Amino acid sequence: MSDLINPTKEQFAAFQRMPDEGPIHMLNLVRLRDRAAYEDGREASGAEAYKAYARESAPVFERLGGRQFWVGRFDCMVIGPEQERWDLVFIAEYPNPAAFVAMVRDPAYREAVKHRTAAVAESRLIRLTPQPLGQGFGSVLR
Repeated sequence: MSDLINPTKEQFAAFQRMPDEGPIHMLNLVRLRDRAAYEDGREASGAEAYKAYARESAPVFERLGGRQFWVGRFDCMVIGPEQERWDLVFIAEYPNPAAFVAMVRDPAYREAVKHRTAAVAESRLIRLTPQPLGQGFGSVLR
């Protein structure tokens, strides 16, 4: 399993050591496989497998207070590796980091992750702390 599909134990431990207060946003950048790579050999497209992950994990996500905060469509790379492209770009919001940890540990979610693992070729998951909007460009810099 690539460390660009699921978090490593070290990454997850670092996440858990961070402050556990207030809402967090998780920026998701996901590139899907053309064909899903299920360990049991079943056939599906990457998009079909990711839809199965979304369908099975949504009840856990919502029960723990998660919501899709923002979604966008990747158009082109303006700054960055030109070969990098993302099929899914969205921000998920959790009421606090503990809700994210509880989701990852939930048995139903853990079962759904097999679909995500089969579907995803590469991903980025970036924890963000929401900040108040500034009064102008760069005003949030401290």
